[in-house]
Amino acid sequence: MINNFFIPELNNHDIQELWFQQDGATCHTARATIDLLKDTFGDRLVSRFGPVNWPPRSCDLTPLDYFLRGYVKSLVFADKPQTHDHLEDNIRRVIADIRPQMLEKVNKNWTSRWTTSE
Repeated sequence: MINNFFIPELNNHDIQELWFQQDGATCHTARATIDLLKDTFGDRLVSRFGPVNWPPRSCDLTPLDYFLRGYVKSLVFADKPQTHDHLEDNIRRVIADIRPQMLEKVNKNWTSRWTTSE
């Protein structure tokens, strides 16, 4: 997947300022994977075996954990969906409604969390 999709997709963008953050799950940290990510991102890799070590038990540094899951859950269940289709529709709607400005705020918050954790 990395070689067939991720890296080719990255080649369509300017990644000079882009950081890659990866959790420390063993299935994500095979030597070949880490080597490829280091070659691609250099010192801008946050990973268990990367140049910037992934802090242990660091859910407060993961936007999916500290923002997205709670935000989506609160809105998805606001109207108490009664069917699987209704639940799926709510999830799709909530995700689609997330605006770039909100993601910019999340990114600023992420940056301040990293500064605080150092």
